[in-house]
Amino acid sequence: MDLSRLLLVQQNFPDRRIHDIPGEVQKQLMQASFAARVKPGGKVAIGVGSRGISNIATIVRAVVDYFKSQGLYPHIFPAMGSHGAATAEGQADVLAHYGIHEATMGCPVISQLEVVPLGATPDGIEAWMDKTAFDSDGVMLIGRVKWHTDFQGKIESGLLKMMAIGLGKFAGAQRYHTYAYKLGLEHVIRSVGRQVLRSGKILGGLAILEDAYHNTAQLTPVFVEEMEAREEQLLELTKSWMGKIPVPQLDILILDEIGKNISGAGMDTKVVNRGVHGQYNPWPDTPLIDRVFVRDLSSLTYNNAVGIGMADVTTDRLVKKIDWVPTRINSLTASTPAAIRTPIHFPSDRECLEKIVPTVGKFDSKDVTIGWIRNTLEISPLLLSENLMDLIRQNPILEVIGDARDIEFDSDGNLVDLLEARQAVSH
Repeated sequence: MDLSRLLLVQQNFPDRRIHDIPGEVQKQLMQASFAARVKPGGKVAIGVGSRGISNIATIVRAVVDYFKSQGLYPHIFPAMGSHGAATAEGQADVLAHYGIHEATMGCPVISQLEVVPLGATPDGIEAWMDKTAFDSDGVMLIGRVKWHTDFQGKIESGLLKMMAIGLGKFAGAQRYHTYAYKLGLEHVIRSVGRQVLRSGKILGGLAILEDAYHNTAQLTPVFVEEMEAREEQLLELTKSWMGKIPVPQLDILILDEIGKNISGAGMDTKVVNRGVHGQYNPWPDTPLIDRVFVRDLSSLTYNNAVGIGMADVTTDRLVKKIDWVPTRINSLTASTPAAIRTPIHFPSDRECLEKIVPTVGKFDSKDVTIGWIRNTLEISPLLLSENLMDLIRQNPILEVIGDARDIEFDSDGNLVDLLEARQAVSH
């Protein structure tokens, strides 16, 4: 197997990072005066999800500090549907792994699964809310606004989705996804979200926007009176910042890891151009990817392998790590059984590549185009095969770092990490 050498390539996206995150949180929340919407000495429930959001513990602690400074009594609760294997302990553990627990946050973290019904939408969808949130004097949501992995719309992932699905725990998430199978997920998010807003319990939200480097780039208070319209604006903005694989087509894309902390679908479908129902290259204006090779699971995914069904080949070591309980629960709750189909797998990275390279329609393996990323959140720097050099030179945001290097394998036949040099140029 004689493959093209690899180039380390930096994508020079605009760096939009906020340098003083606690200060920015305080500034935005003070200006928004969310505390004025709660009776003096009242209790505030702060909903936090399960995604791998940059600086999430810092952001949440700053929100807690804001409410405490206003004489209120906050607590944190998981707003994450069926994640954490749909157990109270599992969801608390997810937050703890992000550094969100009572000792670091300075307030209680209450994880439980009891929900309160909020009435039905015009479609007959019953809305639900975490009981500790409902029993508080107001609910504040903290969530990232971004594109969703399953569909395209004017509202995708964000505060409204957290309110519609995350607040309903396992009971709500399962029903919402069932309705979404026929009605569409955006419709369900909007209609259930409106029903939750009618409860009068939501104070508002803090929307987190990240740049193409996964930096915290914007922290925006969102009021309930404008939530849908504001979230549409924020989604359009963050989509304009989205980083992509910087060539129009790849024969093989290598991912070091997938996981729930990286994306709800394990890998960002709009980076790898796959659909959770098994579709190849369903997203327009996204590079075409012929084969996806996934090497391992993230250490923060709790052995949940949702998304592995979108890979074409993987390793035995990944398959052996899969915990099928959370994987099945998450996939079936979301009505995406294809997302956990087990692809062909082999003992080593070398064998995976040897078996998949001949399937891309090229007689000379030197002509096979390859991209290699850590995961779908970390796409700069990345490795691209030297046979893409002409395309790399045509793209003004790309910068080649160092010389081309041969693909190397260790004594076990696994790839030697050529991405280690990324630390020197990483943002």
